[in-house]
Formats: sequence, C-alpha cells, structure tokens
Amino acid sequence: MSYTPTIGLEVHAELNTKSKMFCACKNQPHESEVNAHICPVCMAHPGSLPVPNKKAIEMVLLFGRSVGATISDYTEFDRKNYFYPDIPKAYQISQYAYPFLTNGELKGVQLTRVHLEEDTARSQHDKGSNSLVDFNRAGVPLMELVTEPVIHDAQTAGDFARELQLLLRTLNISEANMEKGEMRVEANISVSKTDTFGTKVEVKNLNSFKSVEAAIGYEIDRQIEVLESGGELTQETRGWDENKARTFTQRSKETAKDYRYFPDPDIPKISTSSVIEFAPSSLDEKMPVLPSNKRELYENLGLTSSIIEVIITNSETDKYFTLVLADIGDDSEMAKTAANYLTSDIVALTADPDRTIDQLQVSHFIELIALVNDKKIGSRVAKDLLPELFGSSVGPQHIAQEKNLLQVSDASALQPIIDAVIAENSEVVKQYLDGKEASIQFLVGQGMKQTKGAANPALLKEIFEKTLK
Repeated sequence: MSYTPTIGLEVHAELNTKSKMFCACKNQPHESEVNAHICPVCMAHPGSLPVPNKKAIEMVLLFGRSVGATISDYTEFDRKNYFYPDIPKAYQISQYAYPFLTNGELKGVQLTRVHLEEDTARSQHDKGSNSLVDFNRAGVPLMELVTEPVIHDAQTAGDFARELQLLLRTLNISEANMEKGEMRVEANISVSKTDTFGTKVEVKNLNSFKSVEAAIGYEIDRQIEVLESGGELTQETRGWDENKARTFTQRSKETAKDYRYFPDPDIPKISTSSVIEFAPSSLDEKMPVLPSNKRELYENLGLTSSIIEVIITNSETDKYFTLVLADIGDDSEMAKTAANYLTSDIVALTADPDRTIDQLQVSHFIELIALVNDKKIGSRVAKDLLPELFGSSVGPQHIAQEKNLLQVSDASALQPIIDAVIAENSEVVKQYLDGKEASIQFLVGQGMKQTKGAANPALLKEIFEKTLK
C-alpha cells in the first residue's frame, strides 16, 4: 500500500494598516532606520496598555466574508507565552480559544480558523557573537490563517498560497510580498498508509511559492524514506535550506500547552457586532470584485484561462482591463482582442521602467482594438503603433493615416504591388505553380512587406491566387 501525504498550511500575513496592532506607532516594518517606529507599548515598558486596532479587525472580517467564514460575535485576545529576544514582553498577544473567524473555503481548501495577533521584532545576527533586534516590526498587525489538513500534494499547496496572496491584494488588506516577509507560509506534513494521520512535521522559512512546493515535496520523500528504512519520525519543527534544497531539524514541536495561553487581562472581551458596528451588509459594500468572480466574467467573454491568470494576478493590468470593459461592455470579440494585446504586447512594453500602463489612454487602446477588429489595420501595424501611443495626445487612427498605414482593401491599388512581387520572385512562383501551395504565403508576406503591413492579407492572397492561375 502506498503512502498518502497529508498537508495543512499556516499562513501569516502582515496587514497594511497605518498603525500597529495595539499602539499608534506607524506600521512601517521595512523602515531603513532601525527602531524608528517604537513606543512603550511595542517595547513592553511596565504600565503600558495595548489598544486593539479597529481597522485591522475590519480587514480580517472583510477577509472572512470573502471566503464564506463564520464570523464570531464574541472574541478575545490571549497571551501566548514564550521567551525569545524578538518578543520583549516574553509573550505574544494572539488569539486561541475564540478567533475572529472559523470555517470558510478558498481554492477548494477548507479553512479551520483565522485570527489576529501582533508580529514580533526582527533579529539580525552578525558573524560574531552579537545579535541585534529591530523593533519596527514588533506589534505589526498579523493575520494568521490555518487550513484543515485536506491537502495531499505540493502543487495544491502552492496553488492555495498563490490564490491567498491574490485575494489579500484584491481586498487591499495586505501586499503579501513573500520576499519581504509580508506573507509567511508554514507547512504541516505527515504521511501514512492508513486513515490515521502520521507524525506531523512543521516546515518553516518558506519565503516563495517555489520553496513551498519544493519543501513539501522533499519532506514527503524524506518521511517515506525514514519509514521504509524502519526508522521513526519525530514531531518537530524543521527549516528549509534554499541552497541545499532540503529541510533540517530546528527544534521539537511545541504544543498549545507549552505556550500556556490565557486571556489577556489588559484587553476587554470583544463583541464584534457592538464594538465595530458589524453587519454583513456593511462588509458587502466594501467588497471588491473577487478573483473567482472575475474568472467567471472573463471566461464568459471567451478568454482563455492562461490569459485570465495573467490579467488578474497583475493589479495594474487588471485595473486597466476593468476600465476597458467598462467602455466596450459585453462585446466578447473586442474583449478577446484587447486581452491578447494587453497580456502580450503591453506587458512586454511596460517591462521598460520608463513606460507605465497609465501612459496609454484607455480610449486610444480601445480605438486601436476597434481598428484591428474592423480590419482597418493589421496585427503588424497594431504592434508598431502601440509604442507610439504611450504618452500620445492623438489616437491610433490619426497616426495610421499620417503614415499611410490604414489597411488597403482596394484590389486595383494592390495589383501593381502583386505584379512586382511576382516579377521579383520567379523561383517561388514556379514552386507554387508546380504544386507547392505553401509558397503562396511567402508571396503574401512579401506583399505585406511592400505595403508596410497596410494591405489586407486575405485580399492579397486572393489576388495572388487569381493572378497566378
């Protein structure tokens, strides 16, 4: 019997509030000047009292609404006790028995809970014996999400993490940049031949989607190898070594008892509905169009799944396409053409840091798409016009007319060009007359070149075929 992997994820996301979770310090954890945003509360000075950040609570409730979670009316903050240099109180204000959210689902993965807590400070270790602590991150609002152990492969785990990042950004509650530590993923992994879960191992230090998938894949193989060789697995916390592409032992895995949770006596119990005037309808008013709804909308317009993902995973591209759709409505042909140029040519053009998508007027882009769909310009001309439209005060039709690039569909105007191409390419013409029909495409290409892409290619081919009969 083969082994079945079981995976549960724990994800921490820093919320992009203006101030920290329990004090008025600026929420700027990446401030270059160390310890620039600190106060007696986040430094745990005696007598300082925490005050929960209302905006952070609203952000978590908005997230809960987006994933269909159960929003608790009663909740409280707890003290999670442990000692480490980056946590000056020797405890972290978190939630244990009564989280803000339970249940819910994202990307087909069931959620267990979502709660709020404060982030820790950042430790910096030099090559000697010294360690330094920057408290700019201490107290930053941190949303922790825990999934049910219902994931069974690394790819599904990676896809869930990507979808979560996209949702956090869509809701505008977190930038969720993994490289900056704004979103941190931990994977709980076990393998078993039976319906009973195996020994759980937690893997930390996963700072990219690639690392999430690689670490889970490695750990599944490692655990199976240990069991197959007659060994026993230990419940432990392991780190991920990106360079060696392997996990390594860090410490034995703590349990809830080790943290000695108890309600924080300095923070009153919270009734969600009374404290922040919560009502489902008020959250719905703040809810943007979610990625799942966008996918459905774009699929109905005939867009392919690959193009859809390129659009919705780039906030600037997604915003621009939304503006395009607001103008063209449900015209699926216009939408498909716009999406194709947006996800290929425009993405490539805006890779230049001196060129941004907001320099391309939406009205000019729509005019360009209409010219293509109406066969007034060809694809080659459209590609050549696009760079000129960035920062331009005039539209594509005006530029195309000035440069004589509007598509020529007059057979009498094209005939002299066709005759010249035939005269200059006698060998290709002979191949075509001998039965090599593909040769006609070369001749059409030469005709397009002569007209600088302005000729109607279908009409060119038709006239070539008639002329060479």
